[in-house]
Amino acid sequence: MSSLFTCEAPAAWRSVWDRYWDVVEARSLKANGKTPGKLLHLDKWYQQELPRLILSRPDKRVTLPELEKLMEWKLTRGKFRPRLQQLVASNSEDAVRECSAKAFGFLPDVAAAVAELSSLKGVGPATASAVLAAAAPEQAAFMSDEATESVPGLRPVQYTAKHYGRYLAEMTRRADQLNQVDPQRDWTPHRLELCLWALTTDTRQRLRVLEDVDVSGGPDAEQGPAKKLKTV
Repeated sequence: MSSLFTCEAPAAWRSVWDRYWDVVEARSLKANGKTPGKLLHLDKWYQQELPRLILSRPDKRVTLPELEKLMEWKLTRGKFRPRLQQLVASNSEDAVRECSAKAFGFLPDVAAAVAELSSLKGVGPATASAVLAAAAPEQAAFMSDEATESVPGLRPVQYTAKHYGRYLAEMTRRADQLNQVDPQRDWTPHRLELCLWALTTDTRQRLRVLEDVDVSGGPDAEQGPAKKLKTV
């Protein structure tokens, strides 16, 4: 599943990016039947509403209800681990508020921010990365299994700060490389994670939303037109 990550053609990445919400909806429909399930609702909340909430506060932070909802999003989008939901809910509101504000204050030192958030119950590097990516997409990327496994040399996934550091370094490097050859220069580690998650999910779930995407080209490769949807 590393073919997209190693692809140097911005057009190929953008073909996946432009249909991200198609993949989310298809995955949500497959899980819930005829109507979209909670994944679509939770993903729109995480990608669109939560960043605005965090950035609207003088001291960037999250609340306990937001952290609980973020965990629900994470478990719905990936592997379901109900114990994590219970652990996160056992944190106090004050602890979440103070810890998250301190973590955002550490940026751009992502390692220090991840370490601070990981002091909360039920929060490890992966969940910490989701908190940071929501408000600092240019500095952090969520450590989803799908995206991490797409980076050569990072399988199997290890939920450690060291493994996250390696993952983020590779995602940042690839985003920088894409921005060097793409006139739009809007690639971030966070956006790359969305693309990698979408293509991996589409393939594994046999959703067939992205089956026409060619990720074999170099930086100058052309890509066929993709359906333009509302972006994140």
